[in-house]
Amino acid sequence: MARKPLIVRTISPLRKAIATFRKKHGGVALVPTMGALHEGHFSLVRHARKRAGAVAVSIFVNPKQFAPTEDFGSYPRNFESDVVALSKLGVDLIWAPTETAMYPGGFSTAITPGGPALAGLEDAFRPHFFGGVATVVAKLFLQVTPDVAMFGQKDYQQLKVVTRMARDLDLPVKIVGCPTMREKDGLALSSRNVYLSVEERRTAPVLYRVLKESAARIKAGDALAAVLADGRAAIEKAGFKLDYLEGRHAETLEPVVSAADGPIRLLAAARLGRTRLIDNLGV
Repeated sequence: MARKPLIVRTISPLRKAIATFRKKHGGVALVPTMGALHEGHFSLVRHARKRAGAVAVSIFVNPKQFAPTEDFGSYPRNFESDVVALSKLGVDLIWAPTETAMYPGGFSTAITPGGPALAGLEDAFRPHFFGGVATVVAKLFLQVTPDVAMFGQKDYQQLKVVTRMARDLDLPVKIVGCPTMREKDGLALSSRNVYLSVEERRTAPVLYRVLKESAARIKAGDALAAVLADGRAAIEKAGFKLDYLEGRHAETLEPVVSAADGPIRLLAAARLGRTRLIDNLGV
């Protein structure tokens, strides 16, 4: 029978547990999540296990990264099944703070990230988002004090924001970006995929298909602007409401004109019904 991880909900026992794990196992790896776990999260746990003797997974649906019009109230929450899955993976600790433990009364401090957080991608459509992410992730790092933290590349701009924040604030944690996990038809795994209707689920892989076709054309020497224009048209023709399809410098997320400007990352976000899908691909 799989060993159930230690579940901690307040700071004092968390710190005691981390000290014990560090003494016993050495390094600690953190996998930050909002729960509703899927194979993408499980892949992060497996990568974490290779890098540290103890693995902690945080489960916290962070209200500060949701706008009033977004799905905080309906965001999938499956804590019991998450615990069962993490037990099978041998996770040592689940940090599942209450909202009061994370943001006690009178909480009034926030991080305002710049650089990749102001790239005109996700931030253009969700201007509140990266401030909420940076604040909660910084708190998680200070609470768990991990040696390494794992983030999926599906949320590529978020990965760059967190990496820059840790570097700029001299936080003693190594950020590791792990490959996007996908369904057989290419759809990137996401907790929000459960919102898709049957018909929308059939359409959803078009987003990744366009990214692959666009990357291939850019590698073949086609002009970036023309490739992006064709890609945007294809996404909208499939029935998506496109937020963006952009080619950016893979490290800085700054705009590029051609492949000669440096490594390119294609990034896309689009709505299909009530579901907002994001994806990205290196060229």
